[in-house]
Amino acid sequence: MTTGLVSHELYHWHNTQNWNLVFPPGLTVQPGEHVENHETKRRIRNLLEVSGLLDYLAPIKPRPATEDEIARFHTRDHIAKIKAISEAGWGDASYLTPLGAGSFDIALLAAGGTIAAMDAVLTGQVQNAYALVRPPGHHAERNIGMGFCLFGNVPVAIMHAQATHGLGRVATVDWDVHHGNGTQDAFYDSGDVLTISLHQDRLYPTHSGLHSERGTGKGEGYNLNIPLPPGCGNGAYIEAFRRVVLPALERYRPDLIVVPSGFDACAVDPMGRMMVTSEGYRQMTAMLMEAADRLCGGRLLMSHEGGYSAMYAPYCGLAVLEEMSGIRTHVTDPWAEHAGWGQQELQPHQAAMIAGAAALLDAIK
Repeated sequence: MTTGLVSHELYHWHNTQNWNLVFPPGLTVQPGEHVENHETKRRIRNLLEVSGLLDYLAPIKPRPATEDEIARFHTRDHIAKIKAISEAGWGDASYLTPLGAGSFDIALLAAGGTIAAMDAVLTGQVQNAYALVRPPGHHAERNIGMGFCLFGNVPVAIMHAQATHGLGRVATVDWDVHHGNGTQDAFYDSGDVLTISLHQDRLYPTHSGLHSERGTGKGEGYNLNIPLPPGCGNGAYIEAFRRVVLPALERYRPDLIVVPSGFDACAVDPMGRMMVTSEGYRQMTAMLMEAADRLCGGRLLMSHEGGYSAMYAPYCGLAVLEEMSGIRTHVTDPWAEHAGWGQQELQPHQAAMIAGAAALLDAIK
């Protein structure tokens, strides 16, 4: 198989400036580095090169999305606001979502990079693809940027594919530790896209991501949330895939599977309280690839979202891309043997939350 990779130096130039994790510096908060900075994504790309895997990935050149393409999802007022802040040199897209000079153009390139990956998969240039883009997108709603996200990279790419490729049913499987509220917002009233989100229960946004959010109108039943209690490891995530994600995909039978891919459910991420390891991400990737082979000719697209542990997210990214490409490198996860992350097995209270999501599957047709 051929696996494509979207990467570009400008993604690392999106400037979130010196905050203290997510708080603006002031007389009570010492300046530091914003948690959504370039380092984690750069380290993923660099580990791909050092491991030798990069040599086997098909490079996909990103292009800037047009404002008309962005406007398939976002309001013109939102687009104008992001552009004005960027041109002013510094500001906040909403609440704790900073951007700087040039960020508007880089955000267009991030959305366009996901579009380019989408085009490559749908035209058969590659079997599957990973868009290692920045800034992320899955929290951005129609008229507001939030959660470090300016534009919805995945919704924009899906809407592009629907408009230009006549793409039919699409399923999204968001495994970022935070709820994919922006992707949910984009397709909440549509039966053409099945949106699935696995996330830490009420972590962010605290008011969304519940079992009760099912979709409206033609989209009723096609929005599926799997809120998980803090402390879930590989056992709970694999069980959620086995009992909910894979049966949902089998019922829906999509023409393409898209993954908003965040690695902040990993065991040492500063923004989450989950314990997934690189092997857990590898197993989830394998399960999605098997589903894609059965249901949609192997067509699978991943677009990068969160993941803020510079020391561990690169191993998660490498594991995913090794699985997507079918190529194992010499690099092993140094934390796998020595970290001692116990409680990886499925726990009863975790199983209860998963069962609540499984009870919603009958609505998917």
